[in-house]
Amino acid sequence: MAETGARRQNAGGKAPIATPKSSPIAASGGNMSMEEIRSAAIGSSIRLHTTNPANQTLIGTLFTVCPLSNVLALSTSGGTTGSFRIIPLNSITSFTLDPLPSTTNSLPPITPLNTNTLQARARNALEEAKKQAKKINPQASREAQELFDAISRTLHTHWEKTDIVVMNQVVIKGPGYKVEDCKSGKDTQPHMLTRVKKVVDNERKRLAQKDAKGPKPVIPAVPAIPAFSGQRKGG
Repeated sequence: MAETGARRQNAGGKAPIATPKSSPIAASGGNMSMEEIRSAAIGSSIRLHTTNPANQTLIGTLFTVCPLSNVLALSTSGGTTGSFRIIPLNSITSFTLDPLPSTTNSLPPITPLNTNTLQARARNALEEAKKQAKKINPQASREAQELFDAISRTLHTHWEKTDIVVMNQVVIKGPGYKVEDCKSGKDTQPHMLTRVKKVVDNERKRLAQKDAKGPKPVIPAVPAIPAFSGQRKGG
């Protein structure tokens, strides 16, 4: 009765689909299942030893493995187009697999960093930052700082409190920083004082023209007060 009921139930429903089972293949390192060879070998060079139709050795590139029909496709022309062989998995007795070519071999080797060079660059950058910081005098006015920056582009200049020292020979006294404020010592070359005075005179003229061309403050107009017309109340 149970067998009859089972037959009726199978007759009324869908019949189960039989799927082939994958059989392991003997490899050089042991047995590998179809799933393992499919995930590890596709695209690799492979050497197969088969028994159907006769004992033979096939060499090519593994193109694909079909899990439904239990066969594999072997490209014997070295590409995706050309000659292919369809081989049942149960006819393969053993295989030898060549690994995929590694792309890391084409990359240049990683060399260690030269820490001495990096430290030297850091020291040079720090020294340059210190030199630039010394050129800024927080006690000087904007006009004096602009004059210092202009002279330092062509002559070696440094601050000494609020005075500008040029080439360690000429001192431009503050807070005036005018031509008559340029002083030199006894050991100063005669042409050096003349040169510094000329530079100061030219830069002060340039700064004066710059300030003259600058935007002037806008003074808002005072609205006109309307004149009162009419009689006052109670008048």
